[in-house]
Amino acid sequence: METNRTRPGELPGERSRHRTRRLRTTLLALTAASGLLLTGCGAGGGGSNSSNSDAANRTGFPAPAPPVASGGDNSSEQDGEQTGTPADKVAPSPDYLSTFALDVDTASYGYARRVLADGQRPDPSTIRPEEFVNSFRQDYDRPDGNGFTVTVDGARTDSSNWSLVRVGLATRTADDSDERPPAALTFVIDVSGSMSETGRLDLAKKSLDEMTDRLRDDDSVALVTFSDEAETVLPMTRLDGHRGQVHDAIDELETQSSTNLGAGVETGYATATEGLRKGATNRVVLISDGLANTGDTNADSILDRIADERRDHGITLFGVGVGSDYGDALMEKLADKGDGHTAYVSNDTDARKVFVDQLPQNIDLTARDAKAQVAFDPETVAQFRLIGYEDRKVADDDFRNDNVDGGEIGPGHTVTALYAVRTRPGADGHLATASVRWLDPDTRAPHEESGQLETDALHDSLSSAPSTFQVTAVAAYFADTLRSPEDTAGTLPGNPGLGQLATRAHTLAKKTEDTDVQQLAEAIDEARRID
Repeated sequence: METNRTRPGELPGERSRHRTRRLRTTLLALTAASGLLLTGCGAGGGGSNSSNSDAANRTGFPAPAPPVASGGDNSSEQDGEQTGTPADKVAPSPDYLSTFALDVDTASYGYARRVLADGQRPDPSTIRPEEFVNSFRQDYDRPDGNGFTVTVDGARTDSSNWSLVRVGLATRTADDSDERPPAALTFVIDVSGSMSETGRLDLAKKSLDEMTDRLRDDDSVALVTFSDEAETVLPMTRLDGHRGQVHDAIDELETQSSTNLGAGVETGYATATEGLRKGATNRVVLISDGLANTGDTNADSILDRIADERRDHGITLFGVGVGSDYGDALMEKLADKGDGHTAYVSNDTDARKVFVDQLPQNIDLTARDAKAQVAFDPETVAQFRLIGYEDRKVADDDFRNDNVDGGEIGPGHTVTALYAVRTRPGADGHLATASVRWLDPDTRAPHEESGQLETDALHDSLSSAPSTFQVTAVAAYFADTLRSPEDTAGTLPGNPGLGQLATRAHTLAKKTEDTDVQQLAEAIDEARRID
């Protein structure tokens, strides 16, 4: 992580001022990070780490918010800055803490690409910027064991005093070897009439066949279908010697009538509980277009009915969306509140990526109830905004409350949070401390890791930042533009508009030779044509 606490060439007469600033910075960092526990879980590198005693951590008290400097309303005229800048489009920060549950969903970006390819503009309500940002590979340092590394970096934008700050969290590399725990997967398949469209049930069946071949002999699979009613067509079955039986059950899937998604989820969790394997990763894999029209169609009440299975047995949910018409809101809420995540597949390439290439990270767990908290320094920061994560916000006081739900994260995952940050004119020194807290997936023991950023570590411009940072910025600005169709410049400071975003994306695609970045460039081109 890029930090620099030294100031070479400092004049003797400046030492007192810098010493005072360093003291304020140190006191702030200690306040914001009080109670941090250094776990020794192999989460090394990527950032500065701090810890307190185990006894202090066991109190469960959250770190108090740092003191708010004068003018803490963070208005657009603060520090003499003129109105009419992008600051008037960004809600004032009520304090200098930002807390949210981690999220590795990518369905919003995948579905947006599908809608744009069909010549339409996505509904702004389906655009979640964090899912755009988290759809791309990052090069963060990774830990050796369970847990996270924390990387914090940033770059100045073309908008006066505004920067983009990236908080990057990474888990250990996904392991295809026999070292991962066995998986007990209950596939819950939508076989309603709407799934007969090409690219729905046919794509799901092909994906399940490939995934079944990729799983290990000591993994187990169950199969539940739902239309107007739900049915367990295959109880939990060990794959060793039984792959043919699983393939036969998949091949026999046929579409029927209406969509009772609630019954499917409830029966799926009941089947997963009946086939529960101790020491295994027990997960429900829901494949649906999310267009529930029969029975219970409310995500909260569906989740209430399976609360015991989720709480007592730790069964997690992986939602896979399909179809040109897609019930995004229902699938996203089920995954967010059902201890899981979502992805969207529209073709064979997407399906192979989700069910084969990303198989280990989608079925294994390295962290439960993971939450992040970023403490900004009021000495250097006038205003900030977290880009996305609206549905994942957590009360600041609940950062260390392990009864409050967080995100479930697997191996090979990276989680990126991007902030728009307005620094005070001439600001110099500590800018932010980012911390992540999670529970061990087996023991439920809490652990924390943290990293920091100084103002002099900010890149002078987005173009001078690393390629991965530039891709992150382009993805965030693209989501911002799609979510603000009435404002061609978007709402984020430094958004150059679709034309320049397309140019940047194509340049980055050539530079990185990354097919995912090329697809981003093509999606921006589609959006420009529709406009």
